[in-house]
Amino acid sequence: MLQEFKKFAMRGNVVDMAVGIIIG
Repeated sequence: MLQEFKKFAMRGNVVDMAVGIIIG
């Protein structure tokens, strides 16, 4: 989970990050 979160953060896609968190 942390790895995926870091990948999203590295991508800099706030929208994708938010969607991922919302979807769980």
